[in-house]
Amino acid sequence: MRVLLVDDEERMVAALRRGLAAEGFVVESASDGMTGLRLAQHNDFDAVVLDVMLPRLSGYEVVRRLRAHGNWVPVLMLSAKDGEYDLADAFDLGADDYLVKPFSFVVFLARLRALVRRGAPQRPSILTVGDLSLDPAKHQVIRAGIELTLTPREYSVLEFLMRNNGVVVTKTEIVRSVWDTNYEGDENIVEVYIGYLRKKVDLPFGTHSIETIRGIGYRFVGTA
Repeated sequence: MRVLLVDDEERMVAALRRGLAAEGFVVESASDGMTGLRLAQHNDFDAVVLDVMLPRLSGYEVVRRLRAHGNWVPVLMLSAKDGEYDLADAFDLGADDYLVKPFSFVVFLARLRALVRRGAPQRPSILTVGDLSLDPAKHQVIRAGIELTLTPREYSVLEFLMRNNGVVVTKTEIVRSVWDTNYEGDENIVEVYIGYLRKKVDLPFGTHSIETIRGIGYRFVGTA
């Protein structure tokens, strides 16, 4: 099994290389994002282990570019940050798993093997409702031929609503699907992001795609 390890912490890379080699993995490594991206694009790996903070190109940007070009190699991201927004950004951009530093080699190896067993997922299909389309692979939203600029959280809320087109969903369901599983804040944060989306997705186009179902939640209705 071939693994690409992209991290600029030399001591950690050396330790992981030794450990993986002992477990039968063939390991290539890179110490910056640009080199890591090039290696991932032009070689066949079973998995990529990718640090978030890298010279030249961040791990977030590496995984975004891989997915935008249809490369769905399993990606395990590493980071010293464990905030819910950091995890959400990684998953929104196409990472398959996320491990917070420091970590034990036993846990790292188990997560890596799980990714390799699952293999590369199929490219997700484009969601289309009326003149609005959302491409999960490119992380791109287009309405009436115009590309919209959304934050990762706005994008995730919109994707959940579009996947449930025509179905009433509650705030609780949105929070459970979009926010981190450990989120303990006020569910009314959903109202804030619904407002953001309406300003970007509907207001400029004179549409009303997101209905408020009073006392229950929201329903995405396309161009109603």
